[in-house]
Amino acid sequence: MKTKICHISTAHPTFDTRIYHKECRTIAKNGDDIYLLIANDKDEISDDVKIVHLPKKNGRFYRFFKKRKIAFKKAVEIDADIYHFHDPELIPVGIKLKRLGKKVIYDVHEDVPKQILTKEWLKSDIIRNLVSNIFNKYEKKASNNFDKIVCVSEDIAKNFDMNKTVIIRNFPVISDIDSIKAIDIEKKVPIVIYVGGLTKIRGIKEVIDAMELLNGEVKLWLLGKWENKSYEEECMKSKGWKYVEYFGLIPQKEAYSYMKKADIGIVNFWPVDNHVSALPNKPFEYMACELPMIMSDFKYWNCVFKDCFLGIDPKNPEDISRKIQKLLVDKKLMKQLGENGRNFVLEKYSWESEGKILLNAYKELKNN
Repeated sequence: MKTKICHISTAHPTFDTRIYHKECRTIAKNGDDIYLLIANDKDEISDDVKIVHLPKKNGRFYRFFKKRKIAFKKAVEIDADIYHFHDPELIPVGIKLKRLGKKVIYDVHEDVPKQILTKEWLKSDIIRNLVSNIFNKYEKKASNNFDKIVCVSEDIAKNFDMNKTVIIRNFPVISDIDSIKAIDIEKKVPIVIYVGGLTKIRGIKEVIDAMELLNGEVKLWLLGKWENKSYEEECMKSKGWKYVEYFGLIPQKEAYSYMKKADIGIVNFWPVDNHVSALPNKPFEYMACELPMIMSDFKYWNCVFKDCFLGIDPKNPEDISRKIQKLLVDKKLMKQLGENGRNFVLEKYSWESEGKILLNAYKELKNN
């Protein structure tokens, strides 16, 4: 008998890499009945995933109140065996579903208490620390209500009851990446690529500033959504912007075609608490595309991505430009880093192995 599973998100895009492309499609391929309750224009079925639409309207107030109520109502109508939600703002929805006797999983993508410390809309360090501490206590207490906690890393898992916790990391779907060909675009110079959120704490402007120092020896391809208009304008005022090509937010599989055409992948995250122990998607995807990488020189990343990247000071455009230059000059090193990354992904960093952990978690809940 099929298990009916419902994933819920009020904060992520419809075809989110982790939620849709990895988790939901894995469930569908396993033959279970999978629903995805998420912001979309309409109800539709994609890759055997039944997408049930929520309003696309955003904004913190709307999401926290109106959208959350709509999500709970539709979740109850689906009447799933297992509910799997992805946003901390949905904790109250998860608790209500538990009271209805449902099995509930909380999927923790980020260390939210640490993430709160980087939020500029909270106007002072005192307020950020206060909100972070309050949420930390609330999240830990609330998590006791749920049947399982899914975490993207060991570091995040430490915040929760280890008897309930399952670690499912953001490794790439190798079969998806290998099925994509490089995009047919003429390039006259080597390409450095960044795919992901274009935010201040991800060091986008510093990378653009580094392009000026390289004086046209390379171009930077940016694929993703800007944090806000003011940061986009700030980056466009950099003298390095003339060496940037911005492609916007594009579908995941199409993004792989750009990665395969590029020469170097870059991840220039600032050393804030939520970054130094994070495992973002992009390095693994770069590695699957056999790209040598330039990344922030974090201790944890030096352990995980050893021999696959050159470390940089993320706030220093001069250092970023030097490391790019080093790879451009040393073709042997460039090739070796790319090959190391590809081999590591094939041996132990693929979603194919993580997906089995997810299915086992569902099986365990169903049997209990």
